[in-house]
Amino acid sequence: MWLVTTLVAAIAVTAIWYVKPKIYKLDILSLMLWGTSIMILVDHILGFEGGAFIEMETDGLITNGTLLGIVMLIPIFVLWEVLLITSKPKAKSIGGT
Repeated sequence: MWLVTTLVAAIAVTAIWYVKPKIYKLDILSLMLWGTSIMILVDHILGFEGGAFIEMETDGLITNGTLLGIVMLIPIFVLWEVLLITSKPKAKSIGGT
């Protein structure tokens, strides 16, 4: 289910990227989310041993698949926020210079 969660987030951010101003750097967030989705898909394909491909429960510390997907998205959004805070917007010059 964490694959579905990251895919939904990647699709949503990509759709928003087309309509929102570029000052939010949604292109970078979109790339991070698509990269995460591809990595999770490759992990699922390489670790597939039969049975359900998209699992609702995990054997790890976080047993709920949806909650695991949300927890995996938190560091991506934190990195994006740090990027937004640390980057200075380009000031538009007055007078065309």
